[in-house]
Amino acid sequence: MIDYEQRKALQKSIKEGATYRLAQEDIDFLASDELRGQRLELEYLKTDKILEESCIRSTVVVFGSARISSPEEAKSKMEQIEKMLNGSPQDEVMLKAYKRAERNLKNSHYYEQAISFAKMISEHFQKQGRCDYVIMTGGGPGIMEAANRGAYESDARSIGLNITLPYEQTPNPFISPELAFRFHYFAIRKMHFLVRAKALVIFPGGYGTMDELFEVLTLVQTKKMDPIPIILFGSEFWKRAIDFEFLVEEGMINEHDLELFKMVDSIEEAFTMLQRFHAEHM
Repeated sequence: MIDYEQRKALQKSIKEGATYRLAQEDIDFLASDELRGQRLELEYLKTDKILEESCIRSTVVVFGSARISSPEEAKSKMEQIEKMLNGSPQDEVMLKAYKRAERNLKNSHYYEQAISFAKMISEHFQKQGRCDYVIMTGGGPGIMEAANRGAYESDARSIGLNITLPYEQTPNPFISPELAFRFHYFAIRKMHFLVRAKALVIFPGGYGTMDELFEVLTLVQTKKMDPIPIILFGSEFWKRAIDFEFLVEEGMINEHDLELFKMVDSIEEAFTMLQRFHAEHM
């Protein structure tokens, strides 16, 4: 004979079992390999729904290195290393660290320019509640932070598309909280970078920045997406980092492929390109 307590215990074990969970509440089930397709779809739909409800009609995507610091931070780090180097002037490790700090300080002007560019775009295109050309970044530090900060200092909204990494990337504090997203899949994040993009402005950066640049160039080159302004900021860096002319000479790309992007050295030039593109496609 099963008494009342035994009956309740049996019912409890059933209700606490994994198979009794609602599918939408079963994290293990949702995280299974079989549900990868649905997770991809959900990751796309969640962001798309919120951006649509927020009336975000178009974006300007800003890429660039997460390692570029503000001038204040770069100068502070350099001074710290300089003090340490004074105590051990022959230390090779410290000498290398000092040279890196010098480069970081030199490159910190890109941080300031990213702020100024984002301010200029936000103040011009987000007047009177319009949601055109909203600044969008990868949501991390460096150039991403600078671009979100420029919009923030203009009292404008901006978007950050962060991603889960082995070493967690913390979102920068200048993203509009209601437009801060986190992704697991790079592919879905990349789609959202481009689906509303009316321009890409790419500051100096490393593998991640190069990845985004060449992916967009390939999509436009192969006519998988309509041409948009692709602006490489900092001609001195880009001419040394990528020898596009060599690719033409070797027959790896056509000469007219060089017209897919434009190198600039001033935020005014970049802004003028966006104004012209906007006027032509209103």
